[in-house]
Parts: sequence; structure tokens; C-alpha cells
Amino acid sequence: MLALGGRVAIVTGGGRGLGRTHALALAAAGARVVVNDVGCDVHGRGSDPGVAGAVVSEIRAAGGKAIASQEPVGTVAAGEAIVRSALDAFGRLDVLVNNAGITASHPLPEFPAEDWDRLLQVHLTGAFACARAAFAAMRATGQGGRIINTTSGAALDQAYPGTAAYAAAKGGIVGLTRVIAAEGAPHGITCNALAPLARTRMSEAFLTDDPDALEPAAIGPLIVYLASDASAGVSGEMLRFRQGSIAVTRNATGPGASPAGAQWTVDEIAQRIGEILRRGA
Repeated sequence: MLALGGRVAIVTGGGRGLGRTHALALAAAGARVVVNDVGCDVHGRGSDPGVAGAVVSEIRAAGGKAIASQEPVGTVAAGEAIVRSALDAFGRLDVLVNNAGITASHPLPEFPAEDWDRLLQVHLTGAFACARAAFAAMRATGQGGRIINTTSGAALDQAYPGTAAYAAAKGGIVGLTRVIAAEGAPHGITCNALAPLARTRMSEAFLTDDPDALEPAAIGPLIVYLASDASAGVSGEMLRFRQGSIAVTRNATGPGASPAGAQWTVDEIAQRIGEILRRGA
């Protein structure tokens, strides 16, 4: 297995589900880990400091090093505090895994504005704020770094009714990932996004009978790879993990269709829309 000895990693939402297995995998590979989790329910309500602490105890019991962070992601101040906890405890930061998330499902006409705001704050602003602070810390050391964001098939290739805020936030993470990758290239900082399909508290409502869903621990090796030196040439990618297979998802633009005359008319678009859409397939 690729070694991460001497590296320091932050995993947000690291107390349960995918985040917990990400933290355990990074620690098993030798990284020192900041396990960030406020300990809320799947809707973002409540808190339990014991959630992050339990994973820290697991890591320490196995001989690793870890600390807990209970900062609730979603603000620039929280992102700075989470990164500062890594620097204060371990003196550096090499890996950030933006995994924290919550959920809410409502039909679009009845989608509460407060739920929309809360989901975007945790998923998208949370990823931005932590990446912002981590990027600055990594750039300052001049030793590069790895930022791994969490997106979803709900933003890439599958529409689930009722998930407008979740899908919008995860789609935003796709664009954010590409910009971080572009800005990070001169500094040896990579950024990729992972869309995992696994059985967790958040996904169980959508995966009740889905045979493709995996246990979260199956994704650990991909997290360790993306956190390692071996992945230095991989950046700006969206990686889909489903049914044990890893696939890359990329935007595709068709070759385009030209108007018969000088410019398009409404009638010609209506007549040729099938051709236009086929060209984009």
C-alpha cells in the first residue's frame, strides 16, 4: 500500500459513514488525521462531540495519530479554524478531504428556502471555505498538497426528484474542483472530486434495494491513492465509484451544427433540433 507517513490530513464529516472510513484508511497508510465532525443528524440538526472522538480513539488504538475537531463546516471562519487545528497539532497540512454533508428532500415548489440555504452552506460553502484555508497553508509550505472533494451522481449523471439543493451543491463542487485544480497546478496542489455510491446514513433513502451500492470502506484505497505522491499527475478529475468500478466523468460538447443560411431562425432550429441533439450525444 502507498505510504503516507509524515503527512497530515483533514477529513470533514469524518465521524461516520464515508468520512469515518476515509479517516481510518488515511491513518492506516500513516497519515496523522484531523477528524472533523460536529456530530449532527443527516439534516444538520444537533451535535455530539463523541462522534469525532470515537474515530480518533479507533485510530489511536491502532497505533495512529489523530485529533478531533467539532467545528461545523459552512463558513470561512470554520474553514480557517479546522485548518488551524491541523497546523497547531501537527505543524503542517498535506491533504484535505471535503466530505461533510447533510440532506433534505422536498418537491421543488415546496422546497423550503431554509433547507436550500443550509444544504448549500454545508456542501458547497463548506468545501470552498476549507479548501480556501487549506490551499493557503499548502501554498505557504511550497510542498504541494492534495484536495479531494465529494460530489455525487446526483450532479453528474442521475437526477433524483426532491434533491434540488443537494444536486445543485454537488454540481457546484464540480466547477469548484476544476478551478482549484487550475490554480493549484503551479504550486503542486492537486484537486479532484469523488462521486461515491455507498451505503451511508445519507444515501439509504435512495439506495434501499440498489445492488450497486458498496460498503464505505471499499472506497478507502482510492482516497489513499489520491492523497499520495503517486497521484501528482491527476488533477481536475471527477471520479465515479460504483459497483467496485472507477470511471472518469467529463463534460462532452458535440461538434455543432451550422445554419443553412447566414444565421439560425426559429423555424430551422425547430426542424433540426433532433440533429443538434444527436450531435451532442
